[in-house]
Amino acid sequence: MKQHPPFLALLLASLFAGFATLPATAHTGGHPSIHDTVAGIIARLKRELTAAQLIELTAPKVEAFLTPGEREILGTEHLRFRVNVPVVITIVRDTSMGDEPFWLAGRGFKATGLKVKLANRDFDTWEKEFPAGEIGLGVHNLTGRGNHYLVLLKPQSAGRAITVTDAYPAQLRTARFAAGVEPYVDEVNQLPTVPAELEGQLLVRTDSEREEAARLVNVFNQTKFPAPDRVDQVVLTWSDDPRTSQTIQWRTSTNLQRGAVRYQLKSAGPVLDANSARTKRATTAPLATPTLLNDPLIHRHTAALRGLKPGTTYVYSVGDGSPNRWTEPTEFTTAPAGAAPFTFIYLGDAQNGLDRWSVLLHNAYRARPDAAFYLMAGDLLNRGAERWDWDSFFENSKGVFDRRPIVPVLGNHEYQGVQPLLYLAQFALPRNGPKTIGPERAYSFEYSNAKFIILDSNLDPAKQTAWLEKQLANTKAVWKFVSYHHPAYSSGGNRDNLEVRQLWTPLFDKYHVDLALQGHDHAYLRTYPMRGQQRVATAKDGTVYVIAVSGTKHYDQQPHDYTEVGLTKVSTYQVLDIQITGNRLVYRAHDVDGKVRDEFVIEK
Repeated sequence: MKQHPPFLALLLASLFAGFATLPATAHTGGHPSIHDTVAGIIARLKRELTAAQLIELTAPKVEAFLTPGEREILGTEHLRFRVNVPVVITIVRDTSMGDEPFWLAGRGFKATGLKVKLANRDFDTWEKEFPAGEIGLGVHNLTGRGNHYLVLLKPQSAGRAITVTDAYPAQLRTARFAAGVEPYVDEVNQLPTVPAELEGQLLVRTDSEREEAARLVNVFNQTKFPAPDRVDQVVLTWSDDPRTSQTIQWRTSTNLQRGAVRYQLKSAGPVLDANSARTKRATTAPLATPTLLNDPLIHRHTAALRGLKPGTTYVYSVGDGSPNRWTEPTEFTTAPAGAAPFTFIYLGDAQNGLDRWSVLLHNAYRARPDAAFYLMAGDLLNRGAERWDWDSFFENSKGVFDRRPIVPVLGNHEYQGVQPLLYLAQFALPRNGPKTIGPERAYSFEYSNAKFIILDSNLDPAKQTAWLEKQLANTKAVWKFVSYHHPAYSSGGNRDNLEVRQLWTPLFDKYHVDLALQGHDHAYLRTYPMRGQQRVATAKDGTVYVIAVSGTKHYDQQPHDYTEVGLTKVSTYQVLDIQITGNRLVYRAHDVDGKVRDEFVIEK
């Protein structure tokens, strides 16, 4: 297993903190840390409650469990800033949260009676006067649900200008509350309208991912698929050149201390010969999930096979190195040395209903066993910071990703309010991405005559743009594919990702990217070929942008002038056949029953 030195500490800290966004550092100026406080509460919950009680926790039960000191910290230390004049603070609260956050009424905020709609969600408003100086506000809630509350400021004396300084966390920003404002610093979604009663006030823009900074409800869980005393969750990825390498990952209980892969050319026979097959010892690392009550510690094993022959099928088996503990042999095939026809499958968000998604995945595999790999455009599952959901993902993909590599993309659900630690722990991926972001979040590889570039649209697109251009400028590949999660051209309303569109699509135009493979919007959309954000005549002149969903969660779709094909409430898998003769790409989108729901051809 590849090992990042601080990995285990980061994972433990993030999990014990209820999946807080920020690292475990104290507030500036000696203020107590929400992160450390939540970690202490979780540790105390585990000591004092039974497993059944932990799983059945509710917000009122957690609130009753808090000490006065913990209540004070959670009610005052989440957001902090200094104002130069006396102000009235308005908290704009998502009404779906019920009685949360617990500190509002307790700290003297009064409900104004004003009910507002923002981006089709219902909010109410609470007010309190504060003198000039430092102001501290509490956590979003104890459940992690709902949209993070908004903070609006107006001077108590009309006409006085408000200056906000000494903000914690440091990424807080301010803006005038008006139509077109982006309420969160980590999202590019704008509010199309704001209520007239609040328009013009000063908005303190926070990080939406801090919704889960003090999540203490539904933190503890159990997995339906605990690690056995044998190999399972075998998954193929590439962490090096697909022509000459294959990376294999799996898990076991901690009773197995080591792992190995035995492999040989398929031409040598389908049965692995212990005398002639090669053996590669795996790297083994612990994976700790303290909030997973029935399986908190497992072993992850990773073996990277290198020096393989291009375009060659190998037989392999996984075990612990002892003579009689090997899995049944299965196969993988390396990428061709040069241009050769190939097929790959592209999937949008799986996320929910993974047992039903499994049917679509296995139907795709049976329909197109010749597909070389599966590209998933983010949101592989719903709860990316919780291992029980990953266990379900691997269980439901068994029989596919141990035979064909998965090429994963980071979606917002892999982050789930923290760094994507479980994603990074369980997929060994190329480390050739931009140095401006963490490794394995963005990467690239070539397969046959095609270039694939994977981007992380959860992070600042500007930090990946120079690397993206270098990747596109320095390839001679006939076909160019990019994949990222948040669409440049959205399917729904008010879901545009303007920074993606403004920073990345000009490069797609400049270097003629053929297809952008996206997710996130939970509907099927294929644009007309686009160039300069305008429709063009053919795919020879522009880029086709696709959004797809493979799971069971579906959203409505809005009409757009860039939509050539739009479908709702249909889960699909996309088969892309690259034909060398004539340089043709044949694209077909199939539903779960294999029916073709969309198709087109691009010829170079």
